[in-house]
Order: sequence, then structure tokens, then C-alpha cells
Amino acid sequence: MEFEYDWLTLGRHRIRLRSIKGFPTETMRTAVEVIRLAIDSNMSARARLVEVVFLQENAYEIAIGTTFADDRLCAPQLEAAIATVLGLQPAQVNISVTVVTQEEVDLHFGVYERMLAEKLGVVPPIQ
Repeated sequence: MEFEYDWLTLGRHRIRLRSIKGFPTETMRTAVEVIRLAIDSNMSARARLVEVVFLQENAYEIAIGTTFADDRLCAPQLEAAIATVLGLQPAQVNISVTVVTQEEVDLHFGVYERMLAEKLGVVPPIQ
């Protein structure tokens, strides 16, 4: 049984939490809420927080999926803002934004989030 993964639903985001040190903690959940708020406030309505990985030395890897290419432009500013709010150095927060076309994903709620997770490699495709 794997204890390093957990799933969390916040609004329209279905997020896989992963911690290298063990099971995701309450501190990580609080950080994910801050990250979600930053994405909802600064990116398009199609942007979804797909995965947050807590690495050693209090570093976060954040995976975002979207169908709007301009969402990539927000990533550097969001990294700095999230790091500041969480009391980290900007180098400790890394955001990767993956853009897919609308033809690659079904935009219905639930299906969209799952298909983005598959495109980002967070979950295996349904067979």
C-alpha cells in the first residue's frame, strides 16, 4: 500500500497530493489551498491544479493543466507570490503549466480534470 499519495477536491480542482517524505500533512493541504487560490485568481477558467509534490527541503513541484496557452505567462509571477506567502525562497516553488488543445480533452466537469491528469501523466489512462 502506498502512503505517499492523497487526493483532494477543492472547488473545480481534483488534486493529487504527493509527499516524498510520507503521507501529505495538514501543512501541505494548507499550501495547496493557497496555490489553488492563486491559480483561480490569476489564470484562466480552464486552468486546473492537477498535482502538488512536496519534495525534501520544503520545495514544491506544482503541475497545472489548461487549454489556454497564455496561462504559461503567469507561472513565474505565481511562483514568487506563492513562495512569499508560504515563507519560502522562490527557487523552492516550481510551477509547470501544460497546455493541451480543446480537441484533446472533453470539457465536461469531472471528465476535463481526469483527462488533464492523464495528459500530464499524473494518472494512467482508463483502459
